[in-house]
Amino acid sequence: MAADAGSSPLQLPCVFSPKSRQYLALCAQDGRLRIWNTDSRTLHQEYVPSAHLSATCTCITWGPCRIVKEGPQRKKRKSEVGQVEEKADLLAMGTAAGTVLIYSTAKGALHCTLDGGHSGGVNCVQWHPEDSLLYSGSDDTNIIEWDLQTGKARSKWKADRAAVTSLCVSHDGKLLLSAGQIIKMWDLDTKEVYRKFTGHSTAVTTLRFATTRPPDSNGLYFLSGAAHDRLLSVWQVREDGKDKNSVVSFTLTDEPQHIDLVTSNSKEEAVRLAVVCKDGQLHLFEHFLNGPCKKPLSPSCTVQMSDTKDSPMPIPLLAAALRADTRTVVLAYGNHLQPVMERAEINTAERHVCLTRDVQTSLSLSMETTVSKVKTPIVNAKSRVLVPGLPGHQAPVKGSEKRKKDTDTKEMSIAERLGEIDLSTVSTEKGAPKGTASLQTDNFAVLLVQGLESNDASILNKVFQTRKEMVIKKTVARLPLPAVLPLVEEITKRLQGHPFTAVLMVRWLKAVLMHHTSYLASLPDLVTQLGVLYHMIESRVKMFHKLTKLHGKLYLLMTQVATSDSSNTITDVDRTAKLVYEEESSDEDEASGDEGLPDDDSDNWEEEADEEDEDPDSRQESKANGEEDMEHENESEEE
Repeated sequence: MAADAGSSPLQLPCVFSPKSRQYLALCAQDGRLRIWNTDSRTLHQEYVPSAHLSATCTCITWGPCRIVKEGPQRKKRKSEVGQVEEKADLLAMGTAAGTVLIYSTAKGALHCTLDGGHSGGVNCVQWHPEDSLLYSGSDDTNIIEWDLQTGKARSKWKADRAAVTSLCVSHDGKLLLSAGQIIKMWDLDTKEVYRKFTGHSTAVTTLRFATTRPPDSNGLYFLSGAAHDRLLSVWQVREDGKDKNSVVSFTLTDEPQHIDLVTSNSKEEAVRLAVVCKDGQLHLFEHFLNGPCKKPLSPSCTVQMSDTKDSPMPIPLLAAALRADTRTVVLAYGNHLQPVMERAEINTAERHVCLTRDVQTSLSLSMETTVSKVKTPIVNAKSRVLVPGLPGHQAPVKGSEKRKKDTDTKEMSIAERLGEIDLSTVSTEKGAPKGTASLQTDNFAVLLVQGLESNDASILNKVFQTRKEMVIKKTVARLPLPAVLPLVEEITKRLQGHPFTAVLMVRWLKAVLMHHTSYLASLPDLVTQLGVLYHMIESRVKMFHKLTKLHGKLYLLMTQVATSDSSNTITDVDRTAKLVYEEESSDEDEASGDEGLPDDDSDNWEEEADEEDEDPDSRQESKANGEEDMEHENESEEE
């Protein structure tokens, strides 16, 4: 039996229906659920959840096949009773708002909604193989067992300290695997931990039981894959409990995105495994699980796809499903909005297989007219595309005069619509509302993610031209985590260019390190990914210490030269008085001054006397004056 593949909360959900592989269910970037028919390559059904923009779909899992009643039927004959066909009907979707939606493909409508149980986003959902039960794991660290007949939770328990990112139910319905980073095995009857395993250093995104044997026979195996981990680990449930470490590892070229396997029912039967990695390659494994294996196992066959152009470009694989025939594989490739499905025979004897396809002709798929009633608006040359979300649509728009006349009735592509929007002129004026700045950063964040995914230089140049620190910080803060590493790689590439662009890129690098250091530190291969950036910065600052010393010496020398020049320019101080004031004094004032100071022989007076007369005659005159003064005093006393 083939186990259907679930999906990780970090990727876009994409999963084949069990057993027949007739349908492919996926949720694209627009939040819509699309179910494609792999036989006719047409869109079978499309469902738009009411909250598809606010509560995006995070995980999808098909329910077990069951007998579907399709309207009134005639009474069957006895020979036809045993020919009842079981079809995949119910589909469980976990959302970021914490609800679980059950969609019925037979009805083409929502079957029921399971809500009120989780306080965080749902990361994984798994069906019970027999009973009408469903298990969901969430960011709130809890696991809930739902009863689909009543639409309510039967039990709820705390599974881990961190978020529960992956679940898997055993084929007999007695055991449940859950994982955040540590893997736990639960007994579903008692809801108690049966075993604990070491797990991975990052969040576990995939759990699968690889065998159907009972756990007490040392023959129960399961495998696990984690984000940013290029190894798939296989764990053995041993009877003695010595099973904390993995026994087998499968090497990959990138982290696993989609896994499908054919389980082993006995030791003589090998496990067949198909793994689609994040880089778009498919790896096929075949291994007999019988105890530990020291060396990591390489894939028996690796499949890549490319187009038929002169310079071929790789086509990413989205999902792959194994068939009962060992050589036939169901492939889904292209983009999530309109994937191409194909049943291909692969020669597994070759280690590397490259399939070439003409994507342009393959993408012209027919679509059932009864599926969607949505009408696409026709945009002609006179229409103007406005920036969405801005109040009043005040953003100036470039004209579209360059468009040809014969394209008036054709629909514009997304790239052309982006070209109509002039983001460089969007400014937060004083009269603009406060929300305009946040809307601008939202647009920048969305454009930055689109530019990194499509590797469009024009979009990236528009975003990187901004010089406002606040816009850069808010844009980087709004980036989703999977876009952080591509942004660092783009910054590294641009830092190697002209120093003028390097000045702008340093601001972006600073903002990334401020907001996303914890995420970057959690990456296992961070040293190799940031090695180029580290060596480039180290080579640029190699001479900085010597230049700083030279700058200090030159500054000291220049200040000394400037000081000596300024001292020479200072002239001698002119000691001549600018203003002299002479006071006229009467003889009486002089007399009273003499009487007031009879014995005061001041130096100043002596100097003045010396300056006036240096002859001895002047001394005799002063003596005569002194004698006359004494005679006047004696006369006054006699009187």
